[in-house]
Amino acid sequence: MAEGMVLDIAQEALYTILLISAPVLGLTLLVGLMVSIFQATTQIQEPTLTFIPKILAALFSLIVFGPWMLGIIVDFAIRLFGSINSFVF
Repeated sequence: MAEGMVLDIAQEALYTILLISAPVLGLTLLVGLMVSIFQATTQIQEPTLTFIPKILAALFSLIVFGPWMLGIIVDFAIRLFGSINSFVF
């Protein structure tokens, strides 16, 4: 297998990982920002106040975006397994 082919597979894998993780990370980032603004405004410094909403947002985003994420992963796996014959000399 040529080095270029390995780099192409690694690049596509990293792009797929970024694409799949973006909705969950983005939503938890927004929820964390809103909670920290709320904490700064009310001066409530409870650690569980930041933890619980972010977990709920991550679970919600997995429920909403889960089928789309699974479709992206399956598509990547099908393309990867479909090109196995080109990896062998």
